[in-house]
Amino acid sequence: MAERMLQFVRIQQQMPEKREAAARRKDFREIYAGFEPAQAAEQASRCSQCGVPFCQVHCPLNNNIPDWLKLTAENRLEEAYEVAAATNTFPEICGRVCPQDRLCEGHCVIEKGFDSVTIGAIEKYIVDTAWQRGWVKPPLPRRELPQSVGIVGAGPAGLAAAERLRLRGYQVHVYDRYDRVGGLMIYGIPNFKLEKEVVLRRWQQFEAAGIRFHLRTEVGRDISLAELRARHDAVFLATGVYKARDVVLPGAGLRGVHAALDYLTAANRHGLGDHVPAYADGTLHAGGRHVVVIGGGDTAMDCVRTAVRQGAASVTCLYRRDRANMPGSMREVHNAEEEGVRFVWLAAPEAFEGVDGRLTAVRAQRMHLGLPDATGRAAVEPIAGSSFLQRADMAIKALGFDPEDLPTLFGEPGLEVTRWGTLKVDHRSMMTSLPGVFAGGDIVRGASLVVWAIRDGRDAAEQIDAYLQEQARPAVAAE
Repeated sequence: MAERMLQFVRIQQQMPEKREAAARRKDFREIYAGFEPAQAAEQASRCSQCGVPFCQVHCPLNNNIPDWLKLTAENRLEEAYEVAAATNTFPEICGRVCPQDRLCEGHCVIEKGFDSVTIGAIEKYIVDTAWQRGWVKPPLPRRELPQSVGIVGAGPAGLAAAERLRLRGYQVHVYDRYDRVGGLMIYGIPNFKLEKEVVLRRWQQFEAAGIRFHLRTEVGRDISLAELRARHDAVFLATGVYKARDVVLPGAGLRGVHAALDYLTAANRHGLGDHVPAYADGTLHAGGRHVVVIGGGDTAMDCVRTAVRQGAASVTCLYRRDRANMPGSMREVHNAEEEGVRFVWLAAPEAFEGVDGRLTAVRAQRMHLGLPDATGRAAVEPIAGSSFLQRADMAIKALGFDPEDLPTLFGEPGLEVTRWGTLKVDHRSMMTSLPGVFAGGDIVRGASLVVWAIRDGRDAAEQIDAYLQEQARPAVAAE
């Protein structure tokens, strides 16, 4: 079957059909259609099957990408699904939300001159087909084990750990402050990137496997970490980071200035059918407004594209660096520009201005890039006398997220943190300073990608299993 591969010299790269910008501005449906079987096989055949697959090397999960591309080209889709699912708990989600242009596709060895393989779209096609054909099964264990594990956080890290541990036979309990499973995949990422049914069906699948979810349960308020430690043989902290990183500027208290997560959560809850007063009364709705989003990451892109769909009068993104230094996905920037978003590069906010307590403009200053700083990135320096006003009656701060003060929140002063406020762990065992308490995902590495959270959750499950098996050995020997 080798002749089916290496077709990049004959077949051009092609993405699934993308809806026209004028149409997709009007709703929150995903913007890309799925591949047809013949198209998926043809695009998969472009893979060069190289000896050192840089796509795999630069995937945080080290997915066996060349293998499932070859299987797709040969129309062996059930096997392709099994290979994809072996290393990734949620391949259909990664296929939708991963910045492939910065990870696997961005490091495809055939990219120069021929364009990379459309890895993400094929991954999505494989697993969506698996769901349609009933190949995706609950993670049922072969035998039950008596030990239980408590997982704090039902986001990608917590769910990935839950699935791995349940397969091993552990009694898994997941605690989350929200009323649905999925964390930021439900409340942070808009539907046009990730339709919520894709996440919610995993919730149903995991419940069918015997994983127990304790929703609307906030650790530190409804239950203490000490109680969880007494109730379970091990605990995994995967709370994520939700505290909005702020910028202290004059006028920050004006009506119309909002944090990104508040805005996105309101929009996503409304899409799920919840009644959201701040959405209904227009406080967190961009309809008819001149919107300015401050930031250059994927969260900023989610905000600007949500505002477009809500019928904003104009949407402008201010970012203090240039396009080449933007941390967000270039594919998302391109999609936003198609939808009418205006980008103002090398501009940083100085103040929020208003009348009678309500925002009317963002005052910004032009910037230029100087010499690299300690991190290797070009330092950003203001240009004197370059201030300008950007009309705005709604400003959204999308500047990233910081961890909450978990030792205080959990009432556990012995829970050590780093100087950044993230949880300190032994990076071999993933255990915190508290015996039997492990941590992973954003609460350890800082705000990052879904794919890294999945990696941490799977790795933590391996370490928790090793810990529990070691803890059980003395008791077995004593018998």
